[in-house]
Amino acid sequence: MLTALRRHFPEGKIGWVVEERVAPVLAGHPDLDELLVVRLDAWRRRPFARRTLRELGAFVSSLDRFAPEIVLDLMGNHKAGVIAALTLSDHRIGFARKHRREPSSAVWISQGVVPQGAHAVDRALSLLDALGLPPEPADFGGEKLFQEEPEAAREIFAADPKPYVLLHPGAGWANKVYPPAWWGRAARRLHLETGLPTWVAMARGEEKLAAGVEAEGAGAVRVVPAPDLPTLAALIRRARLMLGGDSGPTHLARALGTPVLMVMGPTDPARHGPYGAPEGALFEKLPCSFCYKRLPETKACLLEIPPDRVAEKAMELLG
Repeated sequence: MLTALRRHFPEGKIGWVVEERVAPVLAGHPDLDELLVVRLDAWRRRPFARRTLRELGAFVSSLDRFAPEIVLDLMGNHKAGVIAALTLSDHRIGFARKHRREPSSAVWISQGVVPQGAHAVDRALSLLDALGLPPEPADFGGEKLFQEEPEAAREIFAADPKPYVLLHPGAGWANKVYPPAWWGRAARRLHLETGLPTWVAMARGEEKLAAGVEAEGAGAVRVVPAPDLPTLAALIRRARLMLGGDSGPTHLARALGTPVLMVMGPTDPARHGPYGAPEGALFEKLPCSFCYKRLPETKACLLEIPPDRVAEKAMELLG
């Protein structure tokens, strides 16, 4: 979306409201004039705290200073809708009511667009129809993301410069998480057949997942700290292949141009698989498939995909 807007409006002023935890994805982006950071998760926990009220006031003031003529609501929920309304812009564009995550949030927008296409990326880009822009192939502008490689990542590569496959085993929903032991078995087979080790990118709070992969993977697996998004991006960029589920890091790998293998369960590959690379989605179609339900544990849709099948698909993608 950002790349398309800058291409068509080279002199335009573009800002993006983003949650604090993912703000590093856009930090320093050359197509972006202003990054407007919110801390909604923290504000919800302590809505009447002095710090919350102070930060909320500062955020509203930043919207007032930016004073956008046009607002694009990409989320389709009340959170994004309220922020759009706070800009006081007369032109607030978003998905039409029945196509929104939260249909009642259509009250906050002034123009509804019926999304086109199957994939979430194409559906989001169809909001540009309201600006009279022609449909074009998606361009993630991966070279513009995370342009500085962190020192911590450089130290990792200096200590071990050999090729590797990268795995991010976590996901936002428990039923999107492929069993860590099974990832380990797949890594073991992959190492046996190709000689490539699997590095597990471990974020804070994912120590147990990483340990589960490492225990089953034996000498084929190495756990590598990835405490922040810039370090994770550096690991992704140098990887021969990125393994993971339907999660932010795996989609980020696709944007950065690294080949991906996305092992998918409750979500539809046609809508949320690796964009433009359907061969990178591995899934098992069952009568209950693509339920989009958040459940507390891994279900049959993932458990029907054995580790050997994951390893074989990875080898296919590696050529």
